[in-house]
Amino acid sequence: MADAYPSVAGVAAAASAFARFHPRQCTLREIGRSREGRPLHLLSYGRGRRNVLVVAGPHSDERVGSATALRLAERVAADPWLHARADATWHFLLCLDPDGTVRSEEGPAVRRTPAAHFRHSYRPPADEQPEWAPSVRDPADQLPESRVLIELIDELRPFLQCSLHGNDLGGSWIQLTRDLPGLAEPLGKLSAERDVPVQTGTYDALYWTVSGPGVYVMPEPGRPAQFDSLPEDVNRSTWIQPHAYGGMTALFEVPMWASGKVADTDPHPDPARALHHLATLLRHQSAQVTMLLDQVRPLLPPPGTDGPRSGRPPADWARPASGVPGERATLLRIAEDLTGICPQIADDWDRLHPSPVPLTRAHLTALDIAARRISLRATGTLLRLLGSLPDAVLLPGERLPATARTRVRLQCERQLTRWSDDLAAGHALAWVPVPDQVDLQSETVLATFRLLNEE
Repeated sequence: MADAYPSVAGVAAAASAFARFHPRQCTLREIGRSREGRPLHLLSYGRGRRNVLVVAGPHSDERVGSATALRLAERVAADPWLHARADATWHFLLCLDPDGTVRSEEGPAVRRTPAAHFRHSYRPPADEQPEWAPSVRDPADQLPESRVLIELIDELRPFLQCSLHGNDLGGSWIQLTRDLPGLAEPLGKLSAERDVPVQTGTYDALYWTVSGPGVYVMPEPGRPAQFDSLPEDVNRSTWIQPHAYGGMTALFEVPMWASGKVADTDPHPDPARALHHLATLLRHQSAQVTMLLDQVRPLLPPPGTDGPRSGRPPADWARPASGVPGERATLLRIAEDLTGICPQIADDWDRLHPSPVPLTRAHLTALDIAARRISLRATGTLLRLLGSLPDAVLLPGERLPATARTRVRLQCERQLTRWSDDLAAGHALAWVPVPDQVDLQSETVLATFRLLNEE
């Protein structure tokens, strides 16, 4: 396997070939379409009565999952203990958000630098992420991808749903909607064999119950699951849907770049000072991105002169921002949301001391990464927005000449490079080859399946 993520089209072609090679045990079907009309493919293997659902590509900038799904299909087909003798059928939703993932395919196809990653990856707002959208959108206004996933869960009634994620910086960890004692041991062993640290402190699961190193269990209803500033509600997400049928969901995180600091379980010597420093850093970087955003807005064509990339009018689900229609509206809203939420997150961190969770060096490392990542994502989004405008010509109704766009673009590029270099140096980042990411994630899924079968 090459040290590169496969494309959405490449994954579909590989799955088609796999299904043709295993005609008796395997099916490949289209179970719906995305907002832009791309097919959502489900690859199924086995004839058992108990269903496992594997969801790849829930976040469009986390591309390891589709490759993992294909690896898992191969592993299941080679081992009857994983299907026939376990009375199980495995179902692989090959990419939940193909529209966003295709956008993240832009840029270098092989190993990227952190700067190139944040420059080219694409991550939509929470209400356009199919796993999270049900928790923040009106029930009558759900994304088609969310509806497909919910209907699939209702159809299969899986005893295990595996959501395949990939954090850009850090280590490996698992989030569970129900506890599975003993899972930390295989996670630690599999991670160590691949030189990947187990992340013992996370931004995502700071308030979750620790079942073992790197394994986090969703808190009981009524207890906080995340920071107040975040709009998502895990109890209304698609992660909870299998509970209606006695099932559970496990989220598997593997990093693109590893940082050993996320595994440091030593108590932080001065968490109050560190939290204040991070809140200050976040506010400072947010102010810098806001200044760049203020320079970008006048460069955009006025409303009515720009349509979506496809040339079609926006669909009903589109929510134009600042009066700019189509794809540029979405990019502008992403940048505005990221800069707008920073002061709220900084306030959360100011209030985190004294913390209900004993803060370790790993926790503060995770928060430092999160702070820097928000500003990098916002700056990368501004570059994507500027990249949609040509340099050589003036657009109809354009307010400023192309030279102004070039100047602002260079400012964004320099800022992105400087912040990416600071992040890489400060956390001693080491690239995890894609085959190792896939191997670790797939083997951790299988370890979870085996452990659950032993209960």
